[in-house]
Amino acid sequence: MNITIIGAGAWGTALAISLSTFHRVTLWARDAAQIEAMRATRCNQRYLPDISLPANLELSANFSVALADTELAIIAVPTVALRETLEQVTLSKRHVFDEFRAGHFDEVRPGLDVVWVCKGFEAETSLLPHQVAAEVLHEGFRRGVLSGPSFAQEVARGLPTALTFASSDGEFARATAQIMHHARLRIYACNDVIGVEVGGAVKNVMAIAAGICDGMGLGYNARAALLTRGLAEITRLGLKLGGHSETLGGLSGAGDLILTCTGDLSRNRQVGLLLAQQRQLPEILQQLGHVAEGVYTVREVHRLAQRMGVAMPICEAVYRILYDHIPVADAVAELLNRAPNMEFQQG
Repeated sequence: MNITIIGAGAWGTALAISLSTFHRVTLWARDAAQIEAMRATRCNQRYLPDISLPANLELSANFSVALADTELAIIAVPTVALRETLEQVTLSKRHVFDEFRAGHFDEVRPGLDVVWVCKGFEAETSLLPHQVAAEVLHEGFRRGVLSGPSFAQEVARGLPTALTFASSDGEFARATAQIMHHARLRIYACNDVIGVEVGGAVKNVMAIAAGICDGMGLGYNARAALLTRGLAEITRLGLKLGGHSETLGGLSGAGDLILTCTGDLSRNRQVGLLLAQQRQLPEILQQLGHVAEGVYTVREVHRLAQRMGVAMPICEAVYRILYDHIPVADAVAELLNRAPNMEFQQG
Protein backbone atom coordinates (compact mmCIF):
# COMPACT_ATOMS: atom_id res chain seq x y z
CA MET A 1 0.00 0.00 0.00
CA ASN A 2 1.07 3.60 -0.62
CA ILE A 3 1.21 5.42 2.72
CA THR A 4 2.09 9.04 3.37
CA ILE A 5 3.03 10.19 6.86
CA ILE A 6 2.44 13.90 7.37
CA GLY A 7 4.84 15.25 9.97
CA ALA A 8 8.48 14.30 10.42
CA GLY A 9 8.76 14.62 14.17
CA ALA A 10 9.86 11.70 16.31
CA TRP A 11 6.58 9.78 16.11
CA GLY A 12 5.97 10.37 12.41
CA THR A 13 9.52 9.32 11.60
CA ALA A 14 9.26 6.22 13.79
CA LEU A 15 6.06 5.10 12.08
CA ALA A 16 7.63 5.74 8.68
CA ILE A 17 10.58 3.53 9.58
CA SER A 18 8.36 0.78 10.98
CA LEU A 19 5.85 0.68 8.12
CA SER A 20 8.35 1.04 5.28
CA THR A 21 9.37 -2.60 5.70
CA PHE A 22 6.00 -3.67 4.31
CA HIS A 23 4.65 -0.67 2.39
CA ARG A 24 5.72 2.13 0.10
CA VAL A 25 6.01 5.03 2.53
CA THR A 26 6.56 8.75 1.98
CA LEU A 27 7.45 10.98 4.93
CA TRP A 28 6.48 14.63 4.52
CA ALA A 29 7.76 17.64 6.45
CA ARG A 30 6.90 21.31 6.02
CA ASP A 31 10.55 22.34 6.35
CA ALA A 32 12.34 21.73 3.06
CA ALA A 33 15.72 22.19 4.73
CA GLN A 34 14.89 19.41 7.19
CA ILE A 35 13.98 17.08 4.33
CA GLU A 36 17.20 17.88 2.48
CA ALA A 37 19.23 17.21 5.62
CA MET A 38 17.43 13.89 6.12
CA ARG A 39 18.14 12.92 2.53
CA ALA A 40 21.80 13.74 2.96
CA THR A 41 22.34 12.00 6.30
CA ARG A 42 19.58 9.32 6.07
CA CYS A 43 18.54 10.12 9.62
CA ASN A 44 16.30 12.61 11.43
CA GLN A 45 19.04 14.40 13.30
CA ARG A 46 16.72 16.53 15.43
CA TYR A 47 14.28 13.89 16.64
CA LEU A 48 15.87 10.44 16.19
CA PRO A 49 19.57 11.14 15.61
CA ASP A 50 20.86 7.63 16.29
CA ILE A 51 18.48 5.76 13.99
CA SER A 52 19.04 5.30 10.25
CA LEU A 53 16.25 5.81 7.76
CA PRO A 54 15.51 2.85 5.46
CA ALA A 55 16.80 3.23 1.93
CA ASN A 56 13.31 2.76 0.47
CA LEU A 57 11.71 5.50 2.60
CA GLU A 58 10.80 8.45 0.38
CA LEU A 59 11.09 12.01 1.72
CA SER A 60 9.17 15.06 0.52
CA ALA A 61 8.49 18.68 1.39
CA ASN A 62 5.84 19.03 -1.35
CA PHE A 63 2.41 18.33 0.13
CA SER A 64 0.59 17.71 -3.16
CA VAL A 65 3.29 15.43 -4.48
CA ALA A 66 3.45 13.49 -1.22
CA LEU A 67 -0.31 12.81 -1.34
CA ALA A 68 -0.65 12.33 -5.10
CA ASP A 69 -0.72 8.53 -5.21
CA THR A 70 -1.22 7.70 -1.55
CA GLU A 71 -4.02 5.52 -0.26
CA LEU A 72 -3.53 6.10 3.46
CA ALA A 73 -2.48 9.40 5.06
CA ILE A 74 -1.20 9.22 8.64
CA ILE A 75 -1.22 12.65 10.26
CA ALA A 76 1.57 12.90 12.83
CA VAL A 77 1.41 16.56 13.83
CA PRO A 78 0.60 18.04 17.25
CA THR A 79 -3.08 18.53 18.07
CA VAL A 80 -2.74 22.28 17.60
CA ALA A 81 -1.89 21.72 13.92
CA LEU A 82 -4.49 19.01 13.20
CA ARG A 83 -7.24 21.24 11.80
CA GLU A 84 -4.90 23.08 9.43
CA THR A 85 -3.39 19.80 8.22
CA LEU A 86 -6.80 18.24 7.59
CA GLU A 87 -7.78 21.32 5.61
CA GLN A 88 -4.68 20.82 3.46
CA VAL A 89 -5.71 17.22 2.89
CA THR A 90 -9.19 18.24 1.73
CA LEU A 91 -7.69 20.80 -0.64
CA SER A 92 -5.52 18.08 -2.15
CA LYS A 93 -8.74 16.28 -3.17
CA ARG A 94 -10.73 19.37 -4.13
CA HIS A 95 -11.51 18.13 -7.64
CA VAL A 96 -13.28 15.08 -6.20
CA PHE A 97 -15.41 17.22 -3.92
CA ASP A 98 -16.30 19.56 -6.77
CA GLU A 99 -17.71 16.59 -8.68
CA PHE A 100 -19.64 15.48 -5.60
CA ARG A 101 -21.14 18.92 -4.97
CA ALA A 102 -22.06 19.27 -8.64
CA GLY A 103 -24.18 16.14 -8.32
CA HIS A 104 -22.19 14.11 -10.83
CA PHE A 105 -22.12 11.16 -8.45
CA ASP A 106 -24.41 9.93 -5.72
CA GLU A 107 -21.43 9.04 -3.63
CA VAL A 108 -17.81 10.00 -4.14
CA ARG A 109 -14.92 8.66 -2.09
CA PRO A 110 -11.70 10.65 -2.39
CA GLY A 111 -9.57 7.52 -2.60
CA LEU A 112 -7.70 8.52 0.54
CA ASP A 113 -8.12 7.21 4.08
CA VAL A 114 -6.98 9.37 6.99
CA VAL A 115 -5.47 8.37 10.33
CA TRP A 116 -4.25 10.72 13.05
CA VAL A 117 -1.89 9.94 15.93
CA CYS A 118 -2.03 13.19 17.94
CA LYS A 119 -3.26 13.08 21.53
CA GLY A 120 -5.12 15.98 23.08
CA PHE A 121 -8.02 18.41 22.80
CA GLU A 122 -8.15 21.33 20.39
CA ALA A 123 -7.32 24.59 22.15
CA GLU A 124 -10.31 26.81 23.04
CA THR A 125 -12.92 24.48 21.49
CA SER A 126 -12.02 21.49 23.72
CA LEU A 127 -12.85 19.23 20.75
CA LEU A 128 -11.32 15.78 20.47
CA PRO A 129 -9.44 15.05 17.22
CA HIS A 130 -12.31 13.04 15.69
CA GLN A 131 -14.63 15.99 16.26
CA VAL A 132 -12.19 18.30 14.49
CA ALA A 133 -12.00 15.80 11.62
CA ALA A 134 -15.81 15.67 11.40
CA GLU A 135 -15.88 19.44 10.92
CA VAL A 136 -13.19 19.47 8.24
CA LEU A 137 -13.28 16.23 6.26
CA HIS A 138 -15.89 15.32 3.70
CA GLU A 139 -17.93 12.30 4.80
CA GLY A 140 -16.33 10.30 2.00
CA PHE A 141 -13.05 10.13 3.90
CA ARG A 142 -12.76 7.01 6.00
CA ARG A 143 -10.93 7.97 9.17
CA GLY A 144 -9.66 6.82 12.54
CA VAL A 145 -7.16 7.26 15.34
CA LEU A 146 -4.03 5.25 16.19
CA SER A 147 -3.04 5.42 19.85
CA GLY A 148 -1.53 3.46 22.71
CA PRO A 149 1.62 3.00 24.78
CA SER A 150 4.45 3.88 22.44
CA PHE A 151 7.73 5.74 22.66
CA ALA A 152 8.92 6.76 19.21
CA GLN A 153 12.52 5.66 19.82
CA GLU A 154 11.47 2.10 20.63
CA VAL A 155 9.15 1.82 17.62
CA ALA A 156 11.90 3.16 15.36
CA ARG A 157 14.31 0.55 16.75
CA GLY A 158 11.86 -2.25 16.02
CA LEU A 159 11.12 -3.08 19.65
CA PRO A 160 7.74 -4.77 20.22
CA THR A 161 4.81 -2.36 20.59
CA ALA A 162 1.04 -2.82 20.78
CA LEU A 163 -1.40 -0.09 19.74
CA THR A 164 -5.11 0.44 19.18
CA PHE A 165 -6.66 1.67 15.94
CA ALA A 166 -10.17 3.01 16.44
CA SER A 167 -12.82 4.04 13.93
CA SER A 168 -16.60 4.29 14.07
CA ASP A 169 -16.50 2.22 10.87
CA GLY A 170 -15.77 -1.24 12.25
CA GLU A 171 -14.85 -2.76 8.88
CA PHE A 172 -12.40 0.07 8.21
CA ALA A 173 -10.94 -0.32 11.72
CA ARG A 174 -10.25 -4.01 11.19
CA ALA A 175 -8.87 -3.59 7.67
CA THR A 176 -6.57 -0.70 8.58
CA ALA A 177 -5.33 -2.39 11.73
CA GLN A 178 -4.38 -5.37 9.59
CA ILE A 179 -2.56 -3.14 7.08
CA MET A 180 -0.37 -1.54 9.76
CA HIS A 181 0.06 -4.68 11.87
CA HIS A 182 3.27 -6.69 11.90
CA ALA A 183 5.21 -8.78 14.39
CA ARG A 184 6.90 -5.80 16.07
CA LEU A 185 3.96 -3.38 15.76
CA ARG A 186 0.79 -5.15 16.89
CA ILE A 187 -2.40 -3.23 16.09
CA TYR A 188 -5.75 -4.04 17.69
CA ALA A 189 -8.99 -2.76 16.14
CA CYS A 190 -11.62 -0.89 18.14
CA ASN A 191 -14.76 1.14 17.43
CA ASP A 192 -14.64 3.33 20.56
CA VAL A 193 -12.99 6.45 19.14
CA ILE A 194 -13.95 8.61 22.13
CA GLY A 195 -12.47 6.22 24.69
CA VAL A 196 -9.23 5.88 22.74
CA GLU A 197 -8.83 9.65 22.33
CA VAL A 198 -9.72 10.55 25.92
CA GLY A 199 -7.27 7.98 27.28
CA GLY A 200 -4.50 9.22 24.99
CA ALA A 201 -5.12 12.87 25.87
CA VAL A 202 -5.57 12.85 29.64
CA LYS A 203 -2.73 10.43 30.40
CA ASN A 204 -0.34 13.22 29.39
CA VAL A 205 -1.69 15.37 32.21
CA MET A 206 -1.25 12.45 34.62
CA ALA A 207 2.34 12.05 33.42
CA ILE A 208 3.10 15.62 34.49
CA ALA A 209 1.64 14.77 37.91
CA ALA A 210 3.72 11.57 38.05
CA GLY A 211 6.86 13.52 37.22
CA ILE A 212 6.10 15.92 40.06
CA CYS A 213 5.54 12.95 42.39
CA ASP A 214 8.86 11.35 41.46
CA GLY A 215 10.71 14.65 41.40
CA MET A 216 9.63 15.39 44.97
CA GLY A 217 10.74 11.93 46.10
CA LEU A 218 7.30 10.87 47.30
CA GLY A 219 8.02 7.21 46.64
CA TYR A 220 6.67 4.25 44.69
CA ASN A 221 3.59 3.92 46.90
CA ALA A 222 2.56 7.45 46.04
CA ARG A 223 3.20 6.88 42.34
CA ALA A 224 1.04 3.73 42.35
CA ALA A 225 -1.75 5.62 44.10
CA LEU A 226 -1.44 8.48 41.64
CA LEU A 227 -1.68 6.20 38.59
CA THR A 228 -4.67 4.35 40.00
CA ARG A 229 -6.57 7.48 40.98
CA GLY A 230 -5.49 9.09 37.72
CA LEU A 231 -7.06 6.24 35.79
CA ALA A 232 -10.25 6.79 37.77
CA GLU A 233 -10.28 10.44 36.65
CA ILE A 234 -9.65 9.50 33.03
CA THR A 235 -12.45 6.94 33.19
CA ARG A 236 -14.94 9.39 34.73
CA LEU A 237 -14.33 11.93 31.98
CA GLY A 238 -14.24 9.30 29.24
CA LEU A 239 -17.56 7.78 30.28
CA LYS A 240 -19.15 11.22 30.55
CA LEU A 241 -18.08 11.99 26.99
CA GLY A 242 -19.40 8.66 25.69
CA GLY A 243 -16.38 6.35 25.85
CA HIS A 244 -16.39 2.76 27.09
CA SER A 245 -14.85 1.57 30.35
CA GLU A 246 -13.13 -1.42 28.72
CA THR A 247 -11.34 0.91 26.27
CA LEU A 248 -10.14 3.14 29.09
CA GLY A 249 -8.78 0.07 30.87
CA GLY A 250 -7.03 -1.14 27.70
CA LEU A 251 -3.94 -0.22 25.68
CA SER A 252 -4.96 3.34 24.85
CA GLY A 253 -6.05 4.08 28.43
CA ALA A 254 -4.34 2.20 31.26
CA GLY A 255 -1.51 0.97 29.00
CA ASP A 256 -0.58 4.43 27.76
CA LEU A 257 -0.98 5.85 31.27
CA ILE A 258 1.46 3.35 32.76
CA LEU A 259 4.09 3.91 30.07
CA THR A 260 3.92 7.70 30.05
CA CYS A 261 3.91 8.05 33.84
CA THR A 262 6.85 5.71 34.45
CA GLY A 263 9.07 5.88 31.36
CA ASP A 264 12.06 8.19 31.27
CA LEU A 265 11.43 8.91 27.57
CA SER A 266 8.16 10.68 28.41
CA ARG A 267 8.30 14.42 27.68
CA ASN A 268 5.30 15.09 29.91
CA ARG A 269 6.91 13.27 32.82
CA GLN A 270 10.02 15.37 32.24
CA VAL A 271 7.89 18.51 32.60
CA GLY A 272 6.74 17.27 36.01
CA LEU A 273 10.25 16.38 37.13
CA LEU A 274 11.47 19.88 36.26
CA LEU A 275 8.46 21.54 37.92
CA ALA A 276 9.39 19.67 41.09
CA GLN A 277 12.77 21.44 40.88
CA GLN A 278 10.87 24.75 40.89
CA ARG A 279 11.78 25.47 37.28
CA GLN A 280 9.49 27.84 35.36
CA LEU A 281 7.31 26.50 32.54
CA PRO A 282 8.76 28.63 29.67
CA GLU A 283 12.25 27.51 30.62
CA ILE A 284 11.12 23.87 30.80
CA LEU A 285 9.50 23.94 27.37
CA GLN A 286 12.55 25.59 25.83
CA GLN A 287 14.80 22.94 27.33
CA LEU A 288 12.63 20.08 26.04
CA GLY A 289 12.56 21.35 22.47
CA HIS A 290 9.60 19.04 21.76
CA VAL A 291 5.87 19.42 22.26
CA ALA A 292 4.61 18.20 25.64
CA GLU A 293 0.90 17.85 24.92
CA GLY A 294 -0.14 17.59 28.57
CA VAL A 295 0.76 21.26 29.15
CA TYR A 296 -1.96 22.32 26.71
CA THR A 297 -4.37 19.43 27.26
CA VAL A 298 -4.80 20.27 30.95
CA ARG A 299 -6.44 23.61 30.08
CA GLU A 300 -9.12 21.90 28.04
CA VAL A 301 -9.56 19.12 30.61
CA HIS A 302 -10.05 21.81 33.25
CA ARG A 303 -12.76 23.47 31.13
CA LEU A 304 -14.51 20.20 30.37
CA ALA A 305 -14.42 18.96 33.95
CA GLN A 306 -15.95 22.18 35.24
CA ARG A 307 -18.57 22.34 32.51
CA MET A 308 -19.59 18.70 32.89
CA GLY A 309 -19.30 18.42 36.64
CA VAL A 310 -16.61 15.72 36.59
CA ALA A 311 -14.36 15.44 39.65
CA MET A 312 -10.72 15.46 38.50
CA PRO A 313 -8.61 16.63 41.46
CA ILE A 314 -5.24 15.49 40.05
CA CYS A 315 -5.84 17.30 36.77
CA GLU A 316 -7.05 20.31 38.72
CA ALA A 317 -3.81 20.35 40.73
CA VAL A 318 -1.68 20.23 37.57
CA TYR A 319 -3.76 23.03 36.04
CA ARG A 320 -3.30 25.22 39.13
CA ILE A 321 0.47 24.64 39.13
CA LEU A 322 0.83 25.51 35.45
CA TYR A 323 -1.69 28.32 35.04
CA ASP A 324 -2.50 29.69 38.50
CA HIS A 325 1.21 29.44 39.41
CA ILE A 326 0.66 27.95 42.84
CA PRO A 327 3.74 26.29 44.36
CA VAL A 328 4.11 22.60 43.60
CA ALA A 329 4.42 21.73 47.28
CA ASP A 330 1.15 23.51 48.07
CA ALA A 331 -0.71 21.67 45.31
CA VAL A 332 0.60 18.32 46.52
CA ALA A 333 -0.35 19.15 50.12
CA GLU A 334 -3.90 20.00 49.03
CA LEU A 335 -4.24 16.66 47.26
CA LEU A 336 -2.91 14.71 50.22
CA ASN A 337 -5.22 16.54 52.63
CA ARG A 338 -8.42 15.86 50.70
CA ALA A 339 -11.13 14.19 52.77
CA PRO A 340 -11.28 10.38 52.42
CA ASN A 341 -14.00 8.91 50.24
CA MET A 342 -15.33 5.61 48.96
CA GLU A 343 -12.85 4.26 46.39
CA PHE A 344 -15.46 3.60 43.73
CA GLN A 345 -17.59 6.67 44.35
CA GLN A 346 -17.23 9.76 42.23
CA GLY A 347 -15.04 12.30 43.94
